[in-house]
Amino acid sequence: MPDRPSAPRPSGRPSRRHLLTLAALAAAAAPLGAALRPRPAAAGDDAYQLAFEKAVAGDPEIRRHPEPGREFLYRPRQLLAAEADAQRVAVRLRELGYPVVPAGAFAGVTRLRFDREVDVPGVVTKLRDPRQWPNQRVPRVQPHHVVVGYGNIMGNPGGPPRAAGALPAPDPARLGEGAGVTVGVCDTGIWRLAAGRHPQWLGGSYLPQPDDEDALYLGGDVLALQGGHGTFVAGVVRQAAPGVRFDPEQALNPTGVGDEESLVRALGGLAAPVPIVNLSLGCLTQDDVPPLPLVNALAARPAGSVVVAAAGNTGTSRPTWPAALPDVLAVAAVESGPTGYLPAPYSGFGSWVDACAVGERVSTYVDGRLLLPGEPVQQFLGFAAWAGTSFAAAHVSGRLAALMTSAGVDAETARLSLLGVPPWHPDYGVLVA
Repeated sequence: MPDRPSAPRPSGRPSRRHLLTLAALAAAAAPLGAALRPRPAAAGDDAYQLAFEKAVAGDPEIRRHPEPGREFLYRPRQLLAAEADAQRVAVRLRELGYPVVPAGAFAGVTRLRFDREVDVPGVVTKLRDPRQWPNQRVPRVQPHHVVVGYGNIMGNPGGPPRAAGALPAPDPARLGEGAGVTVGVCDTGIWRLAAGRHPQWLGGSYLPQPDDEDALYLGGDVLALQGGHGTFVAGVVRQAAPGVRFDPEQALNPTGVGDEESLVRALGGLAAPVPIVNLSLGCLTQDDVPPLPLVNALAARPAGSVVVAAAGNTGTSRPTWPAALPDVLAVAAVESGPTGYLPAPYSGFGSWVDACAVGERVSTYVDGRLLLPGEPVQQFLGFAAWAGTSFAAAHVSGRLAALMTSAGVDAETARLSLLGVPPWHPDYGVLVA
């Protein structure tokens, strides 16, 4: 199998012949794309990026490490240390002139808070230097990374949603696809009116809860930059498997910003058991080191559950997290070309990517207006078109659920089946239609 190693399965796992038979069901019948080539930016993309940059710059709880090729966002005045290392890290920081106090713990890490503004990445670099720890193990430390929904930062996805016409009703012949399966959707949450506004696509497919609600608006009916992102993602999942249920949890604010703690909290809020978790979000990290809270939180998921994550929209091979973790199914994006599919120019890619799918989708959205400087007002009436690895990942989550029901298998077997065909293109994994 071309997928990465996973935990040993219990006895009774299907034979390789069975998996290959299932793989034939999951294979995408689409030609290899032509030569890779960039596409010009669409109108509004620059304004969308600038609006996000302005939102980040104006947020007192976000800092940017701007080194080219090593950028990431993080929370100021916070350092995360593995619980086993926190005490000696705190002692060493005080010796270096950085007084800190413990400020809570989550997912196996302790938050150490500085009493003033400091260069957190510089402090982390110092603490990761073995020369600081003669005859000792180097402690596990990191910034508290900011997580973003894919779209916005550094080309994620490069452009805003655009108004679109309503989707046709689900095909009645497909309503059994994904039936009995629940997909966890950790995102901006769900629009309060989603079920009533989209009765055919979203009505009856989730349990509305107040703490899952997407706040959506900056004021009046003016949408925040990613207000409705979770509602759009949920609709993509349902289009891929019209019978599936989903469990929305809020990990991001309507601007598309959260952090490792908010994502861990959203994961912990999912109803058990949830066999598939969709994460159309992620982060870049200092030195591209796997973020310890996410490593710990995902390792604690029930055996057999599958996490699907967007590969990010940086347009580079730099790993994004949690997609690049070994046990996560990382999804890149492709787009339609004149002779087949092409890798989407905004998509992340690399040896850590498992699968790809079309990133440009029309889906369920919200009502409201999106105002971008210098651009015409976008008026939304419940549906939108949007592009990004967020939506490629949501499609793969839905297809996994559909494969579970069509083949009568669990999520892990469906994952192995989906990935059990030759890669569509190097660094993009298998193509999921």
